[in-house]
Amino acid sequence: MATNDLNRDRENRDSNPDAITGSPGSHPIGTGVGAAGGGAAGAAIGAAVTGPAAPVGAVVGAVVGAVAGGLAGKGAAEAVNPTAEDAYWRENYKNRPYVEQGRTYDDYRPAYEYGWQSRAKHPGRTFDDAETDLARGWDKTRDRGNLGWEKAKQATRDAWHRVERAMPGDADRDGR
Repeated sequence: MATNDLNRDRENRDSNPDAITGSPGSHPIGTGVGAAGGGAAGAAIGAAVTGPAAPVGAVVGAVVGAVAGGLAGKGAAEAVNPTAEDAYWRENYKNRPYVEQGRTYDDYRPAYEYGWQSRAKHPGRTFDDAETDLARGWDKTRDRGNLGWEKAKQATRDAWHRVERAMPGDADRDGR
């Protein structure tokens, strides 16, 4: 593949194109997570309505909650700029205490990417609370390079916390 093709491929991947329309800015995971949470909350609130309108209230609440939650989830996912994160870690990985001598950025890149992507998938959870799920997910990740979870964990944690620090407030209430 020519250099121009590689650059175009990276630009296309970094723009998060919508799978159907191809338009940039699609964040299906963030949107889905937000929609699921918002839908559940909306259904619960709608179900609190008493009387003959209770079932209708639950359905309307679920729909409104799903739409609002989906938009919030997409917003959280868009807060992470994969191009900026990649550039930051490419420049700074070598100063991290867990980086083994002789390893390159390309060895750690999948773990950093996993960390910045995973933060949006676990809203309200600390890294430590999500670690078991993250470890299982890492084992299923097809592009994990040559790092096992124990070596990838610190880079993933670093990227997770960098994204979290960019979010307003203390989203996971861990004091970071």
